[in-house]
Amino acid sequence: MRALVTGGGGFLGGCIVRMLLERGDRVRVLGRNSYPQLEKRGVECVVGDVRDSQAVNAALRNVEVVYHAAALAGIWGPGESYYSINSRGTANVIQGCLLNHVGRLVYTSSFSVVFNGRDIVGGEESLLYAERFNAPYPASKSVAEKMVLDANGWEFVVEDKRPQAAEINQRHGSTVRRLATCALRPHLIWGEGDPHLLPRVLQMARRGKLKCVGDGTNQVSLTFVDNAARAHLLAADCLTPDSALGGQAYFVSDREPVLLWDWINNFLRRMKVKPVETKVPFRLAYIRGAIEELTHRLLPRLGEPAMTRFLAEVMARSHSFSWARAKRDFGYEPTVDNETGLNRVVAALSK
Repeated sequence: MRALVTGGGGFLGGCIVRMLLERGDRVRVLGRNSYPQLEKRGVECVVGDVRDSQAVNAALRNVEVVYHAAALAGIWGPGESYYSINSRGTANVIQGCLLNHVGRLVYTSSFSVVFNGRDIVGGEESLLYAERFNAPYPASKSVAEKMVLDANGWEFVVEDKRPQAAEINQRHGSTVRRLATCALRPHLIWGEGDPHLLPRVLQMARRGKLKCVGDGTNQVSLTFVDNAARAHLLAADCLTPDSALGGQAYFVSDREPVLLWDWINNFLRRMKVKPVETKVPFRLAYIRGAIEELTHRLLPRLGEPAMTRFLAEVMARSHSFSWARAKRDFGYEPTVDNETGLNRVVAALSK
């Protein structure tokens, strides 16, 4: 199988690349940097930006499946940056698939497209998209996911341009094929090499800046990076326009949800860092987030605020999801359990 991984030099994208190589697929990555460590393993690296349609088209030539994992993540920044990369960049990938006759597109989405700031426990795919977003990241991912799912079944014409095929084309016409798409919503991806979640938690805890928002009983799904990557491969292998997956979105996560603050404190203890004891009421954190957002918009030189409304909601509310539908439709089942994952992360961070 010839595969393209956008964002293949990143955390999740790199894990997808590794798994594709391990099973013998031919892999190309599209990223804003070159990756010598991947090239040494036989990966073709195309330097480019998903906002550049020409670069996307060049990367998509002669591939059979696309894993679109490239995205701008975060809780703060200009909305235009998020929309240009996450939304318009995804539109370029869809258009490139059609122009280059790529039959399968697996999109990395986010739980946040259905998160409206209220508790979700055991959420399923029947959940509606959120009606409001307190950050540009989930808003831009929602737009992108909808585009990807709407593109399922779009037709493109494939002509056999070999000289001996000219008579066949003239007699029977060109072959019409359809694009197959689906979206996966891995939740709070973590693991060795995590550049965001656990390193940030650890840094804040060591500085004494981490506080529990809410009462500390919120239930949250996590997704170890190996589990998330494996879900992408399983989905792609089963994906056709007429399959159960075509045009659908799926939650994927680790086997069981965790109590977020108990899990964080367990991680901190293993890292020999003092657990979080101070609690801040959700309402107070939310109001502080609103004030900090306004202040940092008026004074951009202050950088990223320590608290935002979206971050307060994520830290205080329950957001756990069922992966039963993913198991039913493409055989997903997490292979790395929480304990094994924590052992691997602690060992990596303790080196």
